[in-house]
Amino acid sequence: MKKEVCCCLRGRVAEFLIQSAHELQVSPIVKYSALSLFVDRFYPSLISRQGINDAAKTWLLQLPLRESNLQLFALVALWISTKIHDSPPLHVKCFKSLADNTITEQHFTTKDFLEAELVLMQVLKFEIGMLRSIAFRFLEDLITKLREVARVGEQLNIEACMDIMDLLYEKGEISSFNTSPRHHAASIMVVAYLITVPVQKSEFPILLWVKFVTSCNEEDILDTVRNILTHVLEA
Repeated sequence: MKKEVCCCLRGRVAEFLIQSAHELQVSPIVKYSALSLFVDRFYPSLISRQGINDAAKTWLLQLPLRESNLQLFALVALWISTKIHDSPPLHVKCFKSLADNTITEQHFTTKDFLEAELVLMQVLKFEIGMLRSIAFRFLEDLITKLREVARVGEQLNIEACMDIMDLLYEKGEISSFNTSPRHHAASIMVVAYLITVPVQKSEFPILLWVKFVTSCNEEDILDTVRNILTHVLEA
């Protein structure tokens, strides 16, 4: 039961982060960097209570975890991502204004945002260099390479790929794959290809090509593709 509650809460906050990214009109790389920070690294650390030590003393992480507090951390993850990828980054006032309109359970001040930023960075041990290896970067690279070698690459819609990635984050499936970001990107690309490329134009050996380009195991990709298709068809 506890695991189901945790997964449900994670999914709702992931959806909140994605919707917030849309409201703020940030770039895809900012959105997926924030999802990587929050969903892949920060939230799992809170659930396991590992590596939070001094950060655990803050009221923001008191148990039971409040959804409004997690929403604050989701916005902070977006804020940090804009600092990494945008010049100039969005001002904290943009995030506070959004919080005032979307987080109804609690009111957060600018000071709360600053405290939450420090706490999140403490939990992550100030290690944010891993954002260079998120799945979205590999996905962009794969699509570019496909378009260089085959006309069918123009039929592959990156928006469809992002819709699939968003769905997986909301379902909590990205973390459950327990595989590399490159593997995630390859599998999502294959699913998007199967869904969006017209049958008469889909003779390109996409699976073999992805295997060749990424060096991922074909059977592993197929297993993940089946898993993703199940969630896509249920959505």
